Amino acid sequence: MIHEQAIVDPSARLADDVSVGPWTFIGADVEIGPGCIIEPHVVIRGPTRIGANNHIYQFSTVGEGTPDRKYHDEPTRLVIGDNNIIRESVTIHRGTVQDRSETTIGNNNLIMAYVHIGHDCVLGNHTTLVNNVALAGHVRVGDWANLSGYTLVHQFCQIGAHSFSGMGTAIGKDVPAFVTVSGAPAEAKTINIEGLRRRGFSADAISELRRAYKIVYKQGLTLDIAIQRLELMMSGSPEVRLLIASLHASERGIVR
Repeated sequence: MIHEQAIVDPSARLADDVSVGPWTFIGADVEIGPGCIIEPHVVIRGPTRIGANNHIYQFSTVGEGTPDRKYHDEPTRLVIGDNNIIRESVTIHRGTVQDRSETTIGNNNLIMAYVHIGHDCVLGNHTTLVNNVALAGHVRVGDWANLSGYTLVHQFCQIGAHSFSGMGTAIGKDVPAFVTVSGAPAEAKTINIEGLRRRGFSADAISELRRAYKIVYKQGLTLDIAIQRLELMMSGSPEVRLLIASLHASERGIVR
């Protein structure tokens, strides 16, 4: 399963059924779980832990140290979960000691060609990062978020669960859960209605989120007052509670 022209460090730990293509380099302190396929011309450096059933395509660089100036080759980590698809020429950097010392990728994510995931990022589950998405350091992306091609995300931004960005969006502030943004700089447009329908959210849940969106974005309220109204009027909805939690978590301010 390991091609004779692959280079695998003796200290790397690969499950018995891992497939490694020719001209791939797997360095020291790398662990790869069962069912993984590593195509040709991939570079994986450690410390990196990769779970089960991941497919990493050619020319990707996974677990490299970040070029961030504050990084001085400390042994920080990259941890990748299960069932992820990492397409061609993706770059994923390890963390820095100034933050979590770890970049984390969850499960069941689709990371398409030429995506960059910077140091200390946290990617949830079931996300889709379309071609040429670039996440600066310290970015957090919630479950089921969908970032369209060429989306750029500033460092320390938070992308809420079930949110959506249009093609070429430049995000410099936090995106609340369920919200669709587009433009450069990004502007909030609506609730991610189509994405929610595809995932089986009920008509009532979507209706409640649309009402909540209007309170946050259409009534000229400060964010604090908008949150208070949501908590008073709509906190019975689990979807709105998730929206409220993402608003509370914002440190950079939300995309308006």
